Amino acid sequence: MLKLAAIKFGGSGRLAFVDDGSLRLLPEDLVQIQDAIAAGRPALRALAARADLQRIGYEEALLRAPRTDTRRDILCAGWNYWDHFEEGKGRRDGQEVDRPEHPTFFTKGPDTMIGPFDPIAYDPAISAKWDYEVEVAIIIGKEGRSIAEADALDHVFGYCLANDISQRDLQRAHGGQWLKGKSIDGTMPFGPYVTLADGVDPSAIDIECVLNGTVVQSASTKLMAFPIATLIAELSFGMTLRAGDVLLTGTPAGVGNARTPQLFLKEGDEVVCRSPLLGELRNKLTAADLHSPSDGRT
Repeated sequence: MLKLAAIKFGGSGRLAFVDDGSLRLLPEDLVQIQDAIAAGRPALRALAARADLQRIGYEEALLRAPRTDTRRDILCAGWNYWDHFEEGKGRRDGQEVDRPEHPTFFTKGPDTMIGPFDPIAYDPAISAKWDYEVEVAIIIGKEGRSIAEADALDHVFGYCLANDISQRDLQRAHGGQWLKGKSIDGTMPFGPYVTLADGVDPSAIDIECVLNGTVVQSASTKLMAFPIATLIAELSFGMTLRAGDVLLTGTPAGVGNARTPQLFLKEGDEVVCRSPLLGELRNKLTAADLHSPSDGRT
């Protein structure tokens, strides 16, 4: 399976195939993930077959978040594993709901996204309830509206991991909607690369979250309440999905908010999100001042 990484090399952003413990650099006319999406998966497969691509050593420090140019919030599905929906009962501070008959969607701000090994910004003045959520993320590769479920997977460019770090008290404090409690700057690790959709069975992706060496979430996408094709079909109904859109597909059971006693993140914690297919995110919560006024440039 082809794995495409966004890296920093020679002082510039580049793209590279992850291949046998090394990186093979794509030509310099393909330097952004959006360029690769525009080129298309068949062209990337042909490019990967070339023997003349420059090869360099694989170093985690080179990898960056595989950002796209969608100009849209990050799209998300909530409550998409029934075990996660059930474990939250009685933990929603009076904001209980019936089991949904359709996917639950929300968005989170794009400034949340960080690299696969970057520090997660942590500020207890913002929230007292920081939680982890390992998720499979998809990147849309082909624009469409009202996409039929049978055609939905043709619109997927590739798959990544995401850690949808959440502030549970902020989720409850703003009317029960999730935007605010999911949109704190510098808190969503993403990557570590894009596993192109060719040959991937989206119903058979294993994922885990490990907190300070202890497995706290472990599941397969076969346990999803609504499979990825259904998410795409329902989300796109009457709403155009654009090439480059990122969609998080939900987290399984095991989140800290649903545990007894509850388990919330603190400064210095290391959170690892991993998948045999999609790679590994490894991030530490690091003190940051997110509550002081800023012009947005720091």
